[in-house]
Amino acid sequence: MLIDVCFIVQYYLLLCNTDQAILQALRGSNIELVIGVRNEEIQSIANNVLSAVDWIQNNILKYSKDVKFRYIIVGNEVDSNLNYVSKFVLEAMQNIYAILASSSLQNQIKVSTAIELNLLGMSYPPSLGEFGPSSIPYITLIVKFLEDIKAPLLANVYTYLSYISDSTDIDLPFALFTSQSVKIRNGNFEYQNLFDATLGAIYVALGKVGGANLEVVISESGWPSNGGVAATAEMHKPTMRI
Repeated sequence: MLIDVCFIVQYYLLLCNTDQAILQALRGSNIELVIGVRNEEIQSIANNVLSAVDWIQNNILKYSKDVKFRYIIVGNEVDSNLNYVSKFVLEAMQNIYAILASSSLQNQIKVSTAIELNLLGMSYPPSLGEFGPSSIPYITLIVKFLEDIKAPLLANVYTYLSYISDSTDIDLPFALFTSQSVKIRNGNFEYQNLFDATLGAIYVALGKVGGANLEVVISESGWPSNGGVAATAEMHKPTMRI
């Protein structure tokens, strides 16, 4: 059976799809679950509150007494420039949150979305981090909503993708957490690895769109062990520190 589980981040299990067999298997466990609303479901949930009710009933309320849900990710890496679904993300988040609130679960289970780094127009140096002009209207409204409901923004940070797109300026140890020295000095901050530098740029960018107090939670990260440039089992190991 093919199941859509992304991976474990810290102590959370990230479930990219609502697989009922997995939800059933997690009953009574101590694993905290991050569960995703698929991009294909967003428009329906945004446009029809009953769709949001059904989604929450079938995937959350049926299991909420003995499954530890941590976050609901409404959309994963929705590109505001390329994907028409982006205009429905905020309303879908609002509908999901409203249904959770009607069951008094809004403080126990946080609603968010997971962004990709392509939304950033500038990330180097980290102090100049900012979202691209075309992404700002999309992310600004989401940031305000997350601030209002006191939920974090989730971000997928793959240093591998940054490395293979600019291996001339990004050296491998910096991308792999194995650098023995500081590579970036940026004001009062020093960065010894690309992951921290990227996260710093995200925080700066958020501050520019009203999210100075917003927490960022890393939802996906890692390094491939095969199938690409600099993708070996040995290089995969250092990223397990994340």
